[in-house]
Amino acid sequence: MHLKQRISAGAFLILLSLPAAAQVGELRNNLAVGLNGGININSVTFSPIIKQGNLMGLTGGLTARYISEKYFAMICGVQLEVNYSQHGWKEKYENLSDSYSRTMGYVEIPLLAHLAFGKDNGVQFFLNLGPQIGFLLTESEKYGHTDGEWTSGSNIREQYGKWADNKFDYGITGGAGFELRTKAGHYLIEGRYYFALSDFYGNTKKDFFSRSAHSVLQAKVTCLFDLSR
Repeated sequence: MHLKQRISAGAFLILLSLPAAAQVGELRNNLAVGLNGGININSVTFSPIIKQGNLMGLTGGLTARYISEKYFAMICGVQLEVNYSQHGWKEKYENLSDSYSRTMGYVEIPLLAHLAFGKDNGVQFFLNLGPQIGFLLTESEKYGHTDGEWTSGSNIREQYGKWADNKFDYGITGGAGFELRTKAGHYLIEGRYYFALSDFYGNTKKDFFSRSAHSVLQAKVTCLFDLSR
């Protein structure tokens, strides 16, 4: 056997022996359920562009999380939520006496990969990332203006009184935060961002808006209790 072949064979055997020498894929069986709640800072990506401020909304619901294994220092699991969440937008006007906002209430279901680093009992840093779907339940407008012309910088009015064409919403969400793990429960604080891939108005060539997608910054707290460890 040539020297290169011997070196390659030796390296291959070393690689095969590493999983046996290291504790990889330590199985877990931690199921926890609880409640979450927080606030949304909402806007909508429109094309043509509509000038906007930030619309505040509420979010809250149920959380279930299953931790399946610890891979080296990384704790791996999956998290499912069912939330009610307020989205929408608030427009900017040159005349401060003019105003318009749209609040849209969704039932949302994010399915997240959960990756955490830290002590089993103590503080952990975590990342959540995955797809999210939503179903529009409620929609309301709030507006007011002076007797003169509206003074929106965009001069776009097609959205006034126009309800959503598509009630099904989907996109990608992700966030990061810290978790305090105690015997009494798990307490999490998280910042999250949602980017919608769908449009709630029609986006064909005959429609006015070619893009109408939610963009949401979220701050939330979650409290979980173990059902199994």
